[in-house]
Amino acid sequence: MRRPRGIIFDFDGVLVDTEWAIYQSWVQLYAREGQEISIATYSPCLGAGYSHWNPAEHLEKLTGKKYDWNVETPARQAVLEADLARSGLMEGAIELLDWCAGQGIGLTVASSSSRRWVQGWLERLGIYDRFVGVFTRTDGYAVKPDPALFLAAQQCLNLPKEECLIVEDSENGTISARNAGIPCVAIPNRMTESCNLSRATYRLNSLSALLQSLKSAL
Repeated sequence: MRRPRGIIFDFDGVLVDTEWAIYQSWVQLYAREGQEISIATYSPCLGAGYSHWNPAEHLEKLTGKKYDWNVETPARQAVLEADLARSGLMEGAIELLDWCAGQGIGLTVASSSSRRWVQGWLERLGIYDRFVGVFTRTDGYAVKPDPALFLAAQQCLNLPKEECLIVEDSENGTISARNAGIPCVAIPNRMTESCNLSRATYRLNSLSALLQSLKSAL
């Protein structure tokens, strides 16, 4: 692995284990209605939000009922945010961010989630100021696998594509990185470990492993 001058992080499932908490919030809602939702069924949402497949619409089709999502969504989000508040950052995240700061490596975030969600958690976890730019779908960018988010982050870093590295966990994210023409390392989690991550340039098992690889890279 070549040592990059800039790193573009996905947010959900890379810096924080949000994807599991979000999925579990849907599992609980489906169970309340006597339904099930598997990771495989839910997987089109990973890295892309609900633009390609919507679990709310799917639940309505399964039950034949209409739900008041102005009530259901805040209640579901309150449960998942309480879960996330206890979990914190992914293992190795702070060590990696600290090392990058010491090496002068520029950092950005590019996420298919909303700015309220991403910036809110980055601020809550005390790392928002580590990044020179944060790019989200509600800033007007198309969601992954479209490359727009990653290209905006790369332009913010003001570096050639080959001097950047994307850190992703999802199939949609790795396709987006390939479409952007930027090297990508896939670090799967318990939601994405069975996904097709073959488009990534590299594959590692943790942010800690990425840090060790970067330290030994030229």
